[in-house]
Formats: sequence, C-alpha cells, structure tokens
Amino acid sequence: MSTAPDLSQFIKAYDVRGLVGSQLTDEVVEALGAAFVDEIGAAGLEVMVGHDMRDSSPGFVAAFARGARARGAHVVNLGLCSTDESYFASGRYDAPAAMFTASHNPATYNGIKFSRAGAQGISLATGLAGIRDRAKASLEAGAVPAVAEPGGYSERDVLADYAAYLRSLVDLAGIRPLRVVVDAGNGMGGMTVPAVLGTAAGLAPLPLEIIPLYFELDGTFPNHEANPLEPANLVDLQKAVLEHGADLGLAFDGDADRCFVVDELGQPVTPSAVAAIVAQREIERVRAAGETGDIHVIHNLITSRIVAETIEEAGAIPVRTHVGHSLIKDRMRETGAIFGGEHSAHYYFRDFWGADNGMLAAMHLLSQFGAFEGPLSQLSAQYTPYSASGEINSTVTDVPAAYTRIVEAFAGRAEIDELDGLTFTGSADPGWYWFNVRPSNTEPLLRLNAEAQTPEVMAAIRDEVLGLIRA
Repeated sequence: MSTAPDLSQFIKAYDVRGLVGSQLTDEVVEALGAAFVDEIGAAGLEVMVGHDMRDSSPGFVAAFARGARARGAHVVNLGLCSTDESYFASGRYDAPAAMFTASHNPATYNGIKFSRAGAQGISLATGLAGIRDRAKASLEAGAVPAVAEPGGYSERDVLADYAAYLRSLVDLAGIRPLRVVVDAGNGMGGMTVPAVLGTAAGLAPLPLEIIPLYFELDGTFPNHEANPLEPANLVDLQKAVLEHGADLGLAFDGDADRCFVVDELGQPVTPSAVAAIVAQREIERVRAAGETGDIHVIHNLITSRIVAETIEEAGAIPVRTHVGHSLIKDRMRETGAIFGGEHSAHYYFRDFWGADNGMLAAMHLLSQFGAFEGPLSQLSAQYTPYSASGEINSTVTDVPAAYTRIVEAFAGRAEIDELDGLTFTGSADPGWYWFNVRPSNTEPLLRLNAEAQTPEVMAAIRDEVLGLIRA
C-alpha cells in the first residue's frame, strides 16, 4: 500500500488546481478520472474531456482517459477548447465533462473543472469531496481497479457547433461596424474568438473588425499572465485600443470563460456594468418571447447596487447570492433564473445550461453597443453611477479579531448581514454606502469591497475599514 499525496491541498471548493509534477501527476490524474466516473455513475456513458493550451494538458487528458475508461466510461476527447466550450459539449450531449485548465494561474499550474451532465457544476459539497476520497483510496491501494468491460475512446471537435450556437443566441449581423481589439493572453480565446466573432468556423462575416493581440496558443504565457482581473495585464490592451482608435477592447482569461471590457478611452468597464446591461437585455428578450410570471436574475453580493436596481426597473426579481461559480450554478437551477452576474466577470445564462460564458456576455455587449449612437464610455457611464473601491486584499492572521474591530466600530451605524462574510449597509452625509469583508478560501487574506453613492463617502468608508482590518 502506497502513501497518497494530500489531495485536499489542491482539490479546492469548486475545482482541482495544483502544481504540475509535485501535486498533479499522471498517477493522481488517472485516479481522479476513475473516481469521477464512479462518483457520478458514468460507467457505460460518454464523458467529455477537453483541455487548454498548457504544455501539461494533453498528457493529463491521456492519464484521465485511462482512469475513466478503466471504470467503464466512454471517453470523448474534445481536444483544445475553452472552458465554456466544454460546458457546451456537456449541455449539448447531456454528458458529464472534465476540463483541464488552471484558468488564469501561471504555467506551473494545471487543474480540472468537473461538470455533471448538462453542464451542472460540482463543488466539494456536491460530489468533489467524494471524487477526492475515491481517488485517495485508489492511490493508497497502488492502482485503479478495472471493470470487466473497459470503456471506449473517440475524438470530437465541437468548435463549429459551439460558435453557431452562440450566434443563434445573439444576432450581431445588423449592428453598426465596430473596431474591436481582443487580447487573448495566449489563451483559448485565440481559438474561440476567430470562430465565434470571425469566419474561422465557416460562419458568415460580422460587421466587426477584430484586431488580435496574443492569439497564439502558448501555455507559458510569454506576454503577460492571462488574468485580466489584474490591472497590469490590461495595459497592452488599453494601449492598443488607443493606438488603433478602436471602439472597445476585450480581454479573455486563460481558459476564455471570463471576459473583461475596456472602452474607447482605454478605461475598464466594470463587470457590474456589463452584468446590468446583459440582465436588462435578457429580461426584455424573454418578456418579448412571451414569458409571464416572475423572472429571476442572480447577482452576487458584491456587484454594484446598480445591478439589482436595473433588474428591478426591468420588471424582474434580483436574487442576491454568495460569491462562487458552483454556488451560482446551483442557484440558477433552484430559481430558474434567466441570467446571473458576478463581480469577477463570470456571467451565467439559462440558455447556456445555467453555465458561465464570457464570450456570450461579450456578444450581448457588442449587440447593445452596436445599436447605441455614442461611444462606449457614454453607454457604460449609464450603468456606473456609484463609486466603488474594487476588491482590496489584506493579509490577516486573525480574522475573528478583525471582524470584532469592524463590528464594534459600526455598531449602531450600519445594518449587518452574514450571507457571505460580513456585509454592512448604512448612510453617511451625503448618501448611502455598503461594504463587505470576507476571508479568502485559499489564502490568509481578508477581502474588502465597498461602494457608496458618492466618491467622498466611499473613500472615507474604505479607508476607515482598511484601518480596522490592518490594525
């Protein structure tokens, strides 16, 4: 009996994310493939497996396939694809899926995002802990036990079908011509953008002039990290938008499931503004299609207040949730929500099996903007009326003590709720404010997000709370 590595070190709340070679090895990945099949009962069924452009991904797909086939699953290798393309395959073929990617993490990492059939998310609470424990048992036993009839293997390219499906959801053919710089960050957007927004998948040309930045697939990320959430990774896109006189810029993360936007001035458009725009469009669309009764739209608790206000003004019901993509996918199903938006630029669509799709959000924005007469800065300003701090991280060794300091300072000044961390809502002169503090799942960090009706109130609240956190 061998000693298994501590899988809990790299099997996180929503996915697998670890260092290649020391944590993720072929042996570990093979055990995870077998465990996945057993945990979700996929013996005799197809399992979709896709991967990003990281050097370690093809080898890991082969190892995963060995484990999955040993337990009786028929592995369908999707090859290179984006994460939302793997969700498409899971939804279209009603099959479980595993996507090999570490998203925006550096090249030394890889990971797996699991889905049940129909692109349904899997978290620690809904199956990932079971996969971990089954894999641990296999590793301790020294081998994956094989069933009497191992599963088969085939390959399937779904890119053209994926592109055509997205085009069927958002019609861009009639918009005014737009010049768009796209920074793929050497990630999978370099493959999906030409297929969906261009003609690489055999679709008709759109009135879009795409100016590509870093479309070459390269898992070493030679130009910058594929993490547009970090301002340093947007600098090249911002420069290119100004140099080319573009109408806007789009930046995708490594596995191309998140999309960030900059306007014609090179200024970031907040994910909350994008969420508000898409929410309004989706509400109007389903009403026009004849849907009656209550319509729900999800937003996590640290999106701007404008998101909930826009949802209500459009006649729908905003549903406030925790942060985290598996949780939001579950809430999408529970509520029948038509759309969900997160501050981190994850956007979820009922028409996409409740899964997130940054490309689809970008298409909605292009459609809305393409029918708007002014510049994008003018459109986005309508959905950015308040002042926000953005997410500010502080290293904190004693979170309960920090919580106590903040609660004592705001006692009698603000209402407190504990949906996800602590959220404080109050009023100051002039206007309202709210702020949320919540610990990281993976690091000794406390995250602060604040918003207020005016920049002055936001700055005062932000600085006061940071002082309390860091005291």
